[in-house]
Amino acid sequence: MCVPYDSTPPIAPISGGAVATRDLTLSSQDGTKFAAFFAGSGHPGSPAVVVLPDVRGLFKFYEELAVRFAERGFDSVAFDFFGRTAGVAKRVADFPYMEHVPLTKAAQITADVRAAVSYLRQGKGNEKRPVFTVGFCFGGSNSWLQAASGHSLAGAVGFYGHPTRPGRDGSPSVVERVPEFKCPILGLMGGADQGIPAEEVAKFEATMTRAGVKHEVRMYPGAPHSFFDRRYEEFAKDSADAWDRVLKFIAQNSK
Repeated sequence: MCVPYDSTPPIAPISGGAVATRDLTLSSQDGTKFAAFFAGSGHPGSPAVVVLPDVRGLFKFYEELAVRFAERGFDSVAFDFFGRTAGVAKRVADFPYMEHVPLTKAAQITADVRAAVSYLRQGKGNEKRPVFTVGFCFGGSNSWLQAASGHSLAGAVGFYGHPTRPGRDGSPSVVERVPEFKCPILGLMGGADQGIPAEEVAKFEATMTRAGVKHEVRMYPGAPHSFFDRRYEEFAKDSADAWDRVLKFIAQNSK
C-alpha cells in the first residue's frame, strides 16, 4: 500500500511559480485512451518528467508532484495505469485498484509511458529534450523498467520499487532486466520497509555494478515504505534529502 488518498507531497510550493496545468487524454500504441495530467514550466527544451503513480493510479498527490516539478522548470506528465480496465478517469478514494493491478501488464505500462514521453517531446525545441521517469512503489519498479524499454531516457528514478519481484503478469523482475538498462538509475528506499528487505536492494545494486549501469541507491534508515509524504513529519529530513537527490540526478544527467 502506498500513500493514502488524502496525502500531499512533502515539497513546499514555489510562490509565484508560473505553471500551466491541464488534464489530458493520451492514446497508447494499441489505441487505449488513458487519463493524464500535464504541468508546464514554460521552458521549451528543458528536462521533462513522466510521473508513474503508485497502485492507486492517478490522483491528486501525483498531480501536485507534477506541479512541483514544473515549478522547478521541468514539464511533467503524470498518468493513470488503468485505462484498459477501468476507463479514462482520475481515481477516487474508493477506487478498487487491487482488482485492476493484476490485469495491468508491464508491456502496456511501457506503451503508456511511450505515449507520455512522446507528448513531452512534441513542439519546437522539445524533440531531443532529456526525459526522466519518476515512480513510486508499483510505479517505482515500472519506472526502473523503462530504462530497458527504448524511450531514450536520460534517467529513471524509483521510490521504494521492488527490485527482485517478478511482475504480476509473469514479466521479468527489475533485476532481470538490468543488463538491458540504457540510462542511469536512482533508487530511494525505506530502511524499515518490511516489504522490500535490505538484501534485495543490495542485490539490485550489485547487479547494476556488474552490468556497468550508472546508479545511486539511497537507503533511509528507519524510514517505512511510502515515507515521502507530508504527514510523516518524523521523516521530513529524509524526504527533503530524497527530493534534493532527484533534482540533482536530473541536473547531472541532463548535460
